[in-house]
Amino acid sequence: MGRKKLEIKRIENKSSRQVTFSKRRNGLIEKARQLSVLCDASVALLVVSASGKLYSFSSGDNLVKILDRYGKQHADDLKALDHQSKALNYGSHYELLELVDSKLVGSNVKNVSIDALVQLEEHLETALSVTRAKKTELMLKLVENLKEKEKMLKEENQVLAS
Repeated sequence: MGRKKLEIKRIENKSSRQVTFSKRRNGLIEKARQLSVLCDASVALLVVSASGKLYSFSSGDNLVKILDRYGKQHADDLKALDHQSKALNYGSHYELLELVDSKLVGSNVKNVSIDALVQLEEHLETALSVTRAKKTELMLKLVENLKEKEKMLKEENQVLAS
């Protein structure tokens, strides 16, 4: 007798959902333990139930140490991504600055038409708004990451307090 294929969707029956959650959580923890033993890997697993109860597993390393390592790596990845985006923006901004320099510096300033100046102003305003939008986006991501870290630390604090 084979297993029936289960469609992955929310289970409506509350008791069935709880039973499935428990079985799958235990299976997931067992797989994490096996991965840690077989591959000598540091494994951290956090599962939060719908009721808000926290379940955790960590291999030989302390859960806090593993999460700290993840946080540091994630921060390094964000910094690298930030540097890449800055480099791309600097390239286009550098071209814009060269255009401004060629139009407005030296003896060319007298020969620049009003239309060219208006167009240049529009380019500068566009670059400024793009820069501000990117800055806002990065700041929002930073705030979101800090909120996640705060939440994780509060949950960890609750686990340690229990």
